[in-house]
Amino acid sequence: MATPAALPPLPFNPSRVRSYVLRLPLFTRLVLLAILVFWLLELQTVWSVVQWGSVIPDEIGFGSMYRLNTYPFIHLGFFHTFLNVLALTPLLERFEAEHGTLTAVALFIGPLSTLPAGAYILIEKFVLHRNTAVVGSSIWVFLLLGSEAIRTFKSNPYFSLGTTKIPTWTSPLFACALVSILVPNTSFLGHLCAILVGYLLGLGFLKIFVPPEKVLRWIEGKLNLLGRLPHYVSVDQKTYGRYGVLPTTTTGGERGTPMSFLGSSQRLGP
Repeated sequence: MATPAALPPLPFNPSRVRSYVLRLPLFTRLVLLAILVFWLLELQTVWSVVQWGSVIPDEIGFGSMYRLNTYPFIHLGFFHTFLNVLALTPLLERFEAEHGTLTAVALFIGPLSTLPAGAYILIEKFVLHRNTAVVGSSIWVFLLLGSEAIRTFKSNPYFSLGTTKIPTWTSPLFACALVSILVPNTSFLGHLCAILVGYLLGLGFLKIFVPPEKVLRWIEGKLNLLGRLPHYVSVDQKTYGRYGVLPTTTTGGERGTPMSFLGSSQRLGP
């Protein structure tokens, strides 16, 4: 009797993936859950989730301002959802671990959703005179990529391509162009607006939208959030400080400042 051939090893360790998923912080879990719920809702044909929650410039008014917050959670089909979740999860998890759960909620439900959407609407409607709808969490992926590029530029201004020195802050722009070329139906303008807001975040101009740390501590203590909410990241438990730390060099196998916002994206618009 022939001995059955051994199966080839998996390209990843399932136990490590499971351990990583179980360690995801609270806000990251809620975002992923919301994306999953909206994807499941898209499977029915009675009500169009995309039409309801996407950013459509001509549809934005006082009664539909919710679109500025719903569009990152909505995707077009399984592969769009899967690739965006794959790209966003490590970036959002790092951000929440670095800045705390309340800060992540305040920024991502606030300016990190509304500012790129607002910029997109202004350019798309009043400059280009178009009405293209956009959806997808790739808006956050490119935004975080832009922020990290600014942080990297402060410590490592250039990277070399042969004999040419290229500013590191331009790396997300190259990624944006590459994705637009390789991935059909992506919104170059939407991703570009996200990168520009990410630059503002990296430069520190969006700190004005973050509640004072004293207020965050008071809320956490008053509501006992750390004791009541599993996987909650407290203001006092942040890994790398309120707005990150200066990059440092390390020796051996130790890690320095994580490249928190690196990632890629599938598509932003239909």
